[in-house]
Amino acid sequence: MGALIALAVIAALACLPLGIQAKYDEGGAAARLILGPLRPSLYPSKKKKKSSQKTENKKTDKAVRKQTADREKKGGSFSDFFPLLDALMDFLGDLLCRKLRVKKLQAKVTLAGDDPCDLAVNYGRAWAALGNLVPVLERFFVIKKRDLQVQCDFTAEKTLFDAHLEITITLGRLLHLGLRYGIRVLREYMKILKLRKGGAV
Repeated sequence: MGALIALAVIAALACLPLGIQAKYDEGGAAARLILGPLRPSLYPSKKKKKSSQKTENKKTDKAVRKQTADREKKGGSFSDFFPLLDALMDFLGDLLCRKLRVKKLQAKVTLAGDDPCDLAVNYGRAWAALGNLVPVLERFFVIKKRDLQVQCDFTAEKTLFDAHLEITITLGRLLHLGLRYGIRVLREYMKILKLRKGGAV
């Protein structure tokens, strides 16, 4: 019985959605993490603002420490990390192979202008751009809900944009990719360390 409960818990955790929810409207940009039913805010930050004096002192101390570190450290060879970049690119390619789910994709463009001819041309261009963008997105993502709109406003002074994007991936898929490519990156990194010590790979 206990084993069945443990398996049920593991299966539920594997299906737990993780992701990012992003919005942009007249109030500015906002972003939240998606951790199952939780939606903690990423931006704008809700941290309390500290006094300007403390901030200035911290910036000064940080600048001094950075200058000291820059004098002491010169960095390593970038070419050593090419195998890690290959693994990272493969990871991104696998991640974007319809592993991510777009639960909500909403975008509304309100074109401004008082010239009907110019607005008609821009209206056609906007829909053409959206028409070319959607197949590209569907090649990489599973889009559950999509609502794209283009409208005209002869009284508006500037073109407006309103968007809402929600991207998720299950914890199980993320762990599978993390283990698969994490082991590969670790192997490549161990080779790099061995080469730096003068060993042969």
